[in-house]
Amino acid sequence: MFEKLLTVFKIPELRRKILLTLVLLAVYRMGFWIPLPFIDQDRMQYNIEKMQQGGEGGVGQVMQIVALFSASRIGNATIFGLGIMPYISASIIFQLLGSVYAPLQRLQKEGEAGRRKLNEYTRYATVLICLGQSYMWIKGLSSGAVAGSGLILEDYDFFAWHIVGTVTMTAGTILLMWIGEQIDAYGIGNGISLLIMAGILAQMPIAGSQLLGPAFVEGVPIGSEAGIEKLLLLAGLFVFVIVWVIAITQGQRRIPIQSAKHVRGRRVHGGQRQSLPLKVNQAGVMPIIFASSLLMFPYFLFHQLSAIWPENRVLAALDAAFIGRGYIYNLCYVGLIYFFCYFWTAITFNPSDIANNLKDYGSFIPGYRPGARTAQYLEQVMSRITYVGAAFLALIAVIPTIVATSMGINYLIASFYGGTGLLIVVSVALDLVNKIDSHLLMRNYPGLLEAEKK
Repeated sequence: MFEKLLTVFKIPELRRKILLTLVLLAVYRMGFWIPLPFIDQDRMQYNIEKMQQGGEGGVGQVMQIVALFSASRIGNATIFGLGIMPYISASIIFQLLGSVYAPLQRLQKEGEAGRRKLNEYTRYATVLICLGQSYMWIKGLSSGAVAGSGLILEDYDFFAWHIVGTVTMTAGTILLMWIGEQIDAYGIGNGISLLIMAGILAQMPIAGSQLLGPAFVEGVPIGSEAGIEKLLLLAGLFVFVIVWVIAITQGQRRIPIQSAKHVRGRRVHGGQRQSLPLKVNQAGVMPIIFASSLLMFPYFLFHQLSAIWPENRVLAALDAAFIGRGYIYNLCYVGLIYFFCYFWTAITFNPSDIANNLKDYGSFIPGYRPGARTAQYLEQVMSRITYVGAAFLALIAVIPTIVATSMGINYLIASFYGGTGLLIVVSVALDLVNKIDSHLLMRNYPGLLEAEKK
């Protein structure tokens, strides 16, 4: 493996792409440590950490969820505070509109020219979303609605500086969007996905210090609640979950396809058997992202209502269930994941188009007539494997809660055993390895995952 890694850097073009990607990721990480100058960072960080530890309000948990899949550091109000989430939101909006709005559907079918036009619209929408989100965030800091009062220094707490902060955070997100596009064009891998993965992996040292820090100070006595058995169990569980996620992420249902034979002159063409791969996890991480975002609203609602009517036992029970990620919360979580799995698969997978393409190329699925019957069969197969994929996503989503409650560890540590973060890291890492392998195979080098020939 070490020799293969050295081979990667022996190829000049691939070496330039990797080095450029690393430099741009370093710029992205440096921006997290450049705060807005008029924010009292020490007080803000103290208030947010207090909320996260004590479960006060919904801000602490929202910060963790947003930071997890948006590559942001909004809890410290830096120039990259919004992360890349506004761009992701704009992309999702246009992808959803593309399935119901005819002009956008036509643009999607126009090839490269239509894709460039859609990217232009997405950038404009990103700017508008950034302006709205950053201004609301600054106003929330000014009014004390976010993490307590007094977070903006008195000499800067007026409208002009609010606009400065809004423009600064918007420019930071646009710079991140540009960095992602540069990685796409001149680097290696998907730029936006790499930014999110880098933000997730940057939390690993913090989680590791919280888990192993007490062990270095107090030791790990055998048989205690925080003994060596617990650490070994967590390490084994971490490896098992990652291997399982890779297996399901790469899992496919292969549909056999037969191409029709046709004679040209004295030669017979076609008649070959191929396969149409259908991914088990067709929806990716989007159902978990949608479900997590949607569950923020009842969380805030029940918390506010229980504060208004503290004597109401039903509201208090619902508030406690959503704060502690209890049975009701997880039941709603699983139900939303199943819903969004089928919803997102229905948007991204069109069996009628696939059936028509097979028919146009003279291919067919053995035992099924081309056209409507083939489309019906593909829809049935996708419906069945989506059920399995949704079950996988639901289990991955609740693993952090199970680990945190059963083993008594911090949720930040448990989040690396499942959920959105782990799926994103595994998916992006596999995509990155595949793209590096494609460069190696083009130059007759063995791939990184290719077995050694004896």
